Amino acid sequence: MREIVTNVRIYGLEESVEGAKFSMAVDIDKITPEVTRGMQHLAMSEIGSGHDQFLTGITVQFDLNCSNKMWVEAERYRFLYFVSSQSTMHRITSFNVREQYNEYVNPAVIDLMEKLVREYNELQKIDTDSEILKQKYLEILYTNPAGFCLAARMTTNYRQLKTIYKQRKDHRLPEWRAFCKWCETLPHAEWITGKTNETDCE
Repeated sequence: MREIVTNVRIYGLEESVEGAKFSMAVDIDKITPEVTRGMQHLAMSEIGSGHDQFLTGITVQFDLNCSNKMWVEAERYRFLYFVSSQSTMHRITSFNVREQYNEYVNPAVIDLMEKLVREYNELQKIDTDSEILKQKYLEILYTNPAGFCLAARMTTNYRQLKTIYKQRKDHRLPEWRAFCKWCETLPHAEWITGKTNETDCE
């Protein structure tokens, strides 16, 4: 399977740790970004309890390259934002479609899609605005299988990743399991996964 998560950037980890200490602080100038046992406890609290709110401030940006099937399921997450993405609507006939499909797409379907794209592109050379051309484009869009992979730049946070991880780590789609494995590589991944990690916390 292709690498689905690349170009990762993380922002606000230390600042969010400091911010989580505000509720118990008298002098905020004395707050440090040190991760204490209390911070670990807050971060790993039950999803929905509200005690892990500071995780929302840890922003994660990355490129995600996955199938239409995974994209449809990803859209349910309210705090998983699309910065920008590739588009089948605008560029389906410009892709090398064979390279865009994952390994689960039936080869006969790929052959059909290549044929439809080739026919459309040949017709477009002589007819740029007919109803037939428009119909052929829609045929391509609606025939395109769920294993078509697109890339998008995403923005989310540790708190949303915590929810995604809990719901998707044992998912039937290998892409979700790969995504959750990537979550395990992030700094302080235990805040996302809930898996205990021995750290030097006070």
